[in-house]
Amino acid sequence: MLRFIFVFLAIIICQTIASAQVAIERPIPYVFNINNYKALQYYRNTDLRYSSDVITSPPEEEVRAMAEWEEQQAVVITWENEVPIQTALVRHLSKEMVVLIICRNENVVRNVLTNSNVPITENVQFIVADFNSIWVRDYGPNAVYLNDVDSLVLVDWIYNRPRPLDDVVSEHVAEALNIPLYATIDDPYKFVGTGGNFMSDGMGQSFSSKLIINENPNQGLNGVDEVLSEFMGVQSYPKFDNLPFDVIHHIDMHMKIIDEQTILVGEYPEGVADGPQIEANIQYLLDNFTNSFGKPYNIVRMPMPPDFDGTYPNQGGDYRTYVNAYIGNKTIVVPTYQERYDTTALRIWKELMPGYTIQGINCNTIIRRLGALHCITKEIGVQAPLRIVHEEPIECLDPIETVQHIEAIIQHKSEIKEAFVHIKNSSGTFDAYALDLVSLENDLWTMSLGKINLEGLEAIEYYFSASANSGKEMTRPIVAPEGLYKAELCQTMTSVDEAIELENTLLNVFPNPANAITCIPLMVNKTSIGALSLVDMLGAEVLKIYEGKIYPGERKFFFDASKIEAGMYVVKYEDGQHSEFQKIFITH
Repeated sequence: MLRFIFVFLAIIICQTIASAQVAIERPIPYVFNINNYKALQYYRNTDLRYSSDVITSPPEEEVRAMAEWEEQQAVVITWENEVPIQTALVRHLSKEMVVLIICRNENVVRNVLTNSNVPITENVQFIVADFNSIWVRDYGPNAVYLNDVDSLVLVDWIYNRPRPLDDVVSEHVAEALNIPLYATIDDPYKFVGTGGNFMSDGMGQSFSSKLIINENPNQGLNGVDEVLSEFMGVQSYPKFDNLPFDVIHHIDMHMKIIDEQTILVGEYPEGVADGPQIEANIQYLLDNFTNSFGKPYNIVRMPMPPDFDGTYPNQGGDYRTYVNAYIGNKTIVVPTYQERYDTTALRIWKELMPGYTIQGINCNTIIRRLGALHCITKEIGVQAPLRIVHEEPIECLDPIETVQHIEAIIQHKSEIKEAFVHIKNSSGTFDAYALDLVSLENDLWTMSLGKINLEGLEAIEYYFSASANSGKEMTRPIVAPEGLYKAELCQTMTSVDEAIELENTLLNVFPNPANAITCIPLMVNKTSIGALSLVDMLGAEVLKIYEGKIYPGERKFFFDASKIEAGMYVVKYEDGQHSEFQKIFITH
């Protein structure tokens, strides 16, 4: 009898503990109200929160949230449940920087890495501490620079989940790296937010979904903007409508800033899942905002693949995404799922980011938990960055224009000793041209393209390099010379007053033959109202792929060939000026 009572009590206790653990992991409501907000204070105000060293007022200096493509000293991960994925992250990212592993038992992690043949070098470091979840992107520290490049600080927000151990991880990181930590935990700066719902271009332009407003009912729109201006240097802040089928409403599930001009955006087949709302959000961005150079963003499309059974999130399928990737210095880790879809996605990444190592990591287990690689990584910038920003990149080379410059903002706390632009010549080597400092106040360096002979060139490929008085050196792109900037020849001029307008061009569809997600690249030379469709060999429309405004640049459109009956088809493009056709064979 006593044994029975003991077993019964043990079961009850285990169930109670399990229920408590589930309660910690259960998401709080995404539409906040005052009662929801107050209910979270029980753990935010405990002794687990912060020590007296944490600063709760904003920095007195000007602040700038770093961009993910800037140079990093470390990436933070928390070691929990997704061992194959985390092992792969350590394997690939430790070649680029320190991987700072927060774990409960260092020896266990060491054994896993050793058994997986992952070298435990000086770039693999450990912080032994407790935590609640794997999602360090959301609760980890944000890297922020004072006075552009002078010094690095970390900024931590209140996490929007009742997970008190997660909410002190930023302090562990700050202590380990000896970096000052600021926290938005006291009025009037009390602020709730998650890293997966915040992106920065490193120049004051940031993005979030409107979840950021729902999470801060006491702040409101103006209050949110003010807090992030004071702590993160946010100047322009588009906020997008939440997506119907993205449960967590974090923009990193379908959107990623690649550089100061370019945004990678997830794309569904027409009318599927969150596709219509994503398109509406991007149109809102293009209609109301420009990039930090005052020009329209370059939008690049990335297919959002279906689940194993062909279903999308609106049909119960997993929220698969290739956009939730992580840029770690010269390596980009990209989530993968199935080869038939992965091949196209990895090819797009390689074309978009030439010179980078693009490494796929299978994420079929973690995507079911509503996250992927970006969600479980958090970047920490270097202490003394040498920052190079290509100021107003050259759109095209104009052989008639007599005054055309190549410009860059170049900064370091010890000041810049010298800077160059390296231009590839006809022999495939690079000629170095010195840049001149033309604005000390704005750290602007420039060179006239009149110094080089453009005759006979259809394009120039180039990169920047600079050295600081401290001896620090840097290139931009960071992967140069393997990755370069490129400027094509402008429209051919028949006279100063008359230009021959180039037609928009349908590029090679890939893969062809096709049996899954298929990419249709289009070179757009002028803004047009265009339409892409798939027609059969008799000319009957089988699928309308896209119809609407198309902006200049190389655009990519997608359709799912697995939904189309096998056979020969034609991709048709028309824009009112001309039409183009390209055959494609669909197999199953």
